[in-house]
Amino acid sequence: MVPKGTNLLCLVLCLGQRIQGQKWNLPFPTISAIPGSVVPRNETVTVLCKGTPESYLYHLEILRNSEYQKVDEILGFQKEAAEFTIRSMDANSAGHYRCRYKDYKGWSGHNDTLDLVVTGFYDKPFLSADQDHLVALGENVSLWRGSASIPFDRFSLTKDGGVDLPPHQNEGHQGNFTLGPVNHHFSGNYRCYGWYNASPNVRSSPSNTLELVVTDTMNQDYVTEDLIRMSVAGLILVALLAILVEDWHSRRVLHKEDRQDFTEMSWSKRKCQTEWTLEPASNGHQADT
Repeated sequence: MVPKGTNLLCLVLCLGQRIQGQKWNLPFPTISAIPGSVVPRNETVTVLCKGTPESYLYHLEILRNSEYQKVDEILGFQKEAAEFTIRSMDANSAGHYRCRYKDYKGWSGHNDTLDLVVTGFYDKPFLSADQDHLVALGENVSLWRGSASIPFDRFSLTKDGGVDLPPHQNEGHQGNFTLGPVNHHFSGNYRCYGWYNASPNVRSSPSNTLELVVTDTMNQDYVTEDLIRMSVAGLILVALLAILVEDWHSRRVLHKEDRQDFTEMSWSKRKCQTEWTLEPASNGHQADT
């Protein structure tokens, strides 16, 4: 028979292993920024860490010197999400963030990371297109970017809606981004930022806004051809209508002239008959005299 103490010890160990195993089965938290991860200097941003309804403790951590350090914590029972507010965004607040939560099972793991970028530390670069802002579907487009006075190490191109494109190495004051083959998802407003390799999360003010519109030239060609066909058909109809009107008008004039001629002829005939009738009568009267 196994002693009761041994059974109790086994039970405790088994429960401990089960709890330890459940710790790693917790759903990973999600982390996001409101209103967005690109924040102007001195503006406010809220970091949202979402766990489970059973969560009661949240930690927010930032990567510094190759390791994550706790920035803040929020305690609250049955709190599904925690909001960490950064009142005034600066260079020290920019960086890589992650969060985790704790419930009765233990601590969750880490999954998502959030890159907070602060802008407005340097003068804005310029951004322009090598062609018109209208781009044909399937073609490539080059966007020229650079800075007149500051030789940035890199430039980042962003599109409204939170889409970041891969950064480009700058070998001087200017260069270009190449996009394509483009589809309709490439339509939108673009801006670029300049930054240095030593501090990639601290960037310049945004450049001027550049709008790109992707058009389907094939459909436009079909539409143009249809418009040309319809225009030609319309001109033909107008010409036919003009011919018919002219013919109708000519017939009407001719018919009117014929009626006038017929009236004149009838009148002349009647006049002649009258004169012929009166002339014998006059002669007879003269004879009687």
